Amino acid sequence: MTIASFQFLAFAFAVIVLYNLARPRAWRQGVLFVASVCFLATFSSSLKTFVPVVAFLALGYIGVRLMQNAWRRSAFIPFLVGIILIFVWLKKYTFLPSSSFLHFAYVTIGLSYILFRVLHLIIDTRDSSISDKVGLIDYLNYTLNFTTLVSGPIQWYQDFAAMQLSAVRPPLTSIIAGESLERVVVGFFKMTVLSMAFSSIQHSALALLSSAQPFVARVGTGMVIAVAYPIYLYCNFSGYTDIVIGIAGFLRLTLPENFNRPFASLNFIDFWGRWHMTLSNWLKTYVYNPLLKASMQRFPSRDIEPFLGVFAFFVTFFLIGAWHGQTSVFIVYGVWLGLGVSVNKLYQVLMIRRLGRKGYKTLAARKVYQAFARGLTFTWFTFTLFWFWSNWNQMAWLARSLGAPAIAIMWALIFLGATVVLAAYEAIRNWALSIQWNSRPLLLSRYVRTAWDTALITTAVLVLAITNAPAPEVVYKVF
Repeated sequence: MTIASFQFLAFAFAVIVLYNLARPRAWRQGVLFVASVCFLATFSSSLKTFVPVVAFLALGYIGVRLMQNAWRRSAFIPFLVGIILIFVWLKKYTFLPSSSFLHFAYVTIGLSYILFRVLHLIIDTRDSSISDKVGLIDYLNYTLNFTTLVSGPIQWYQDFAAMQLSAVRPPLTSIIAGESLERVVVGFFKMTVLSMAFSSIQHSALALLSSAQPFVARVGTGMVIAVAYPIYLYCNFSGYTDIVIGIAGFLRLTLPENFNRPFASLNFIDFWGRWHMTLSNWLKTYVYNPLLKASMQRFPSRDIEPFLGVFAFFVTFFLIGAWHGQTSVFIVYGVWLGLGVSVNKLYQVLMIRRLGRKGYKTLAARKVYQAFARGLTFTWFTFTLFWFWSNWNQMAWLARSLGAPAIAIMWALIFLGATVVLAAYEAIRNWALSIQWNSRPLLLSRYVRTAWDTALITTAVLVLAITNAPAPEVVYKVF
């Protein structure tokens, strides 16, 4: 079942009505459990295809229960390593022999996000951060929650339990309902109109590209291919996130935000604090912080402490890239991500040493500096995404079709264009938000938002009716 479809919205509406019919906690747990199982069942009609994911969930629950007893420390590392290795095996990473894989089709939808939740439960239960017993239904509702199964956001169990397991049902006011509906409308528009448009633009440019094109045309086509994808990816993934956050709001669940205007970022580290935020926070908590702490204990020197942070950044973001896929392309994607954040961190360390914290802060506050920083951040992200959406054969074809001179000019123009366009957007946005009405920005008034949301949903419905195109899939569904 595709998230950005009327079928899914009808399913979600039915769940919302049932969920809110009664107050008891057991009723809420039961409705969410049945809804999540039914949603998962839409991805296959064969029970056999669910056996691996059911076994993975069962193993995870055993791990959680083991961490709740006295001999949890001795079982911690073996279980943690075992869970990760089984995940790698089920996802069929190419460095493993193909003969070792299961030779029948099975469901892996949401498995990567289930992994994050299971590891979080095992680690936090072992560290006593989760002190209450995690019941089987609680565990399954958390790991299989239909609003977060496909592609997150990754929510902490403690936050989920505080709402879902509360004896007092969280409130659902008219304000919460209105904001939730608005999120669904905006997300639906992003996915069905904007992401489809930019995907179509990129595919058309790919079909048009040829070494026979005039030089200027080749540069322009290459720019469209490169720039259309990050915008498409943002509209698709943030649109999905808006939809599920909105639906969860009607279920009296507050999901964490996953995006915070990422293209306004002033550096690559800041970018990953705004893009796929729950993944970044998870890895910061369970990879970056422990790795940095262990490194500082191993090398207790203030002189090298900042450089240990550089190393920890590289490892963390390399793992982000490697997590995204099973092939060598994603390994290189991880290298580019790690290189981006580690060079960014190294630059900050060296600039602070040269200018001092106050001098570097003054430099970073300059408008021209910020404009170029945004342009560089967008350009590097766009460059790394070639290893996200493409493959070695296609990248070799792109390189041959464009040629080295066109590639060099293309990236220079993308950098300059992003610098100017993003600076102009920030200036226009700040000006528009400065227009006040009743001591609040006019654009954020409920009247303007209601009119805007009505226009968005009308446009989305018309586009789907005219194009008769299927609802777009969530890009991160495959991870």
